Order: sequence, then C-alpha cells, then structure tokens
Amino acid sequence: MAGWRSAALGLVCGLIFAVGLVLAGMTDPARVLGFLDFAGDWDPRLALVMLGAVGVHFTWLRLAPRWQGPAAQAFSLAPHARVTGSLVLGAALFGIGWGIAGYCPGPAVVSVGLGVRQGTLFFAAMLGGMLLFQALSVLRSDDSRNSRSSHDSRESDDSRDYASRSA
Repeated sequence: MAGWRSAALGLVCGLIFAVGLVLAGMTDPARVLGFLDFAGDWDPRLALVMLGAVGVHFTWLRLAPRWQGPAAQAFSLAPHARVTGSLVLGAALFGIGWGIAGYCPGPAVVSVGLGVRQGTLFFAAMLGGMLLFQALSVLRSDDSRNSRSSHDSRESDDSRDYASRSA
C-alpha cells in the first residue's frame, strides 16, 4: 500500500510540475534559448521560473525538519557528495545539450506528452545517451574487475614461484 501511495504522490507532483512548465512557457525551446542568449535578445523569464523554484525548495528545506511521521519520511534530503570529474563532465554535457536543443529532461517529457516532434526526438536521444552511459559503465566495471582479478592471479603466481624456489 505504501508503494502505491508513493507512486501516486510522485505522479501528482510530476503533473503539477508539468502544468507549471507549460504555464511558464518552459516547454518552448525558443524561450529557453532566449534565456541563454546573453549577447542578443535576452529573455529573463526562465530566471524568474528558477527563482520561484529556489524559493519553494528553500521553504521546503526549512519546514521539512519540523514535520513528523510518514509525510516527512517520504522525502529525504540528498546527501552531500564529492565533486568528481564525472560529475563535472556530465554537467557540461547537460549544459551543452540544453544550449543546443533548448530542452532539458523535464520539458522534454512534457513535450512528448503534448506530441511535440522536436521534444520527442530530444527525449529519444536523451534515452539513447542514458542507455549508452549504462552500457559503458557496465563495460568499465567489468574491465576493472578483470584487471583486478588478473593482478591478483599474477600476485598469487609470483608467490607460488617464490615458495617453490625457496623450498
């Protein structure tokens, strides 16, 4: 039952977010690209949307610790994480994609729901990138496991050779 409630709450929050994106015009790539065009005809509306989101989140961070019970436990604060090269590279790729296409994941999902062709293409490319990342991560972890096991096996062979020579 708790899993169903959590999924329903996630769906409601996602729908509210989608409506907010549509009402603010953030599903229009031209508006997003206008925000990123500092040298040309700069459009500040995305900054106002971001400011509103930061205000809501700031308020949530102040209220959440005061709440008790299941409602407060359904949400958790993200742990602080180290800034790594992978994080910086991912953020740079995200920003480059956002600047080229005018979409980020939230508006892309909304655009798919609205049947916008360009948003659907972006969403498909985004999913392809996610799948590629997963495949490369698996290959990388397999390679590191194989190199560790071959290193361990070489050490084991070396110790056996040493033991047989000293006997």
